[in-house]
Amino acid sequence: MKRRLLAASLVAGLGLLAGCVHLQVAYLNSVDSINFEADGADMRVSGTLNQHSLAAFNEAIAAHPEVTRLVLLYVPGSVDDDTNLQLGHRVRDLGLDTHLTAESEVHSGGTDLFLAGQERSMEEGAVIGVHSWAAGYTQGKDIPRDDPVHKAYVDYTARMLGSADFYWFTLEAAPVEESHEMTPAEISEYGLLTKPVMRN
Repeated sequence: MKRRLLAASLVAGLGLLAGCVHLQVAYLNSVDSINFEADGADMRVSGTLNQHSLAAFNEAIAAHPEVTRLVLLYVPGSVDDDTNLQLGHRVRDLGLDTHLTAESEVHSGGTDLFLAGQERSMEEGAVIGVHSWAAGYTQGKDIPRDDPVHKAYVDYTARMLGSADFYWFTLEAAPVEESHEMTPAEISEYGLLTKPVMRN
């Protein structure tokens, strides 16, 4: 299973050792680790994305059809890329927007979810982190670009941003055990926002 395994600080906190990673992933996939909380037209999102996230989102959006925007708070990553990409496609299919507050921090799979917004906005101070995914000891950047393993990510990024350039950037930006915090110039270069940064 490919994983964009959380922000570097969380990985370190989990004590990510060769013999423990599968147990930790299994644990994070077994618990309710994501929270969707409706607040008027906003749905506030926090926690780690996992195999239950799509079902939890569908349940939340069915109960709150008035929601038009996801506000991502602290979303450090995903332990199930397949489900996370499905969730992102679902968000785009619904035409929802995504937003980051000045205190928001998204990394890895959280960043992928942010990309799903039809309109994407952020306040100054928000953190967007990226890194490579990994399958066992193999990093995504070490696999040839024409390998089919990249296709789901390429297709997703191209749909959300109009190009797969951002995906290839994430593979080189940092290894899976770290997280690169994107600069304003990088955020602009890869078209992550559809609106200017909101200044405080």
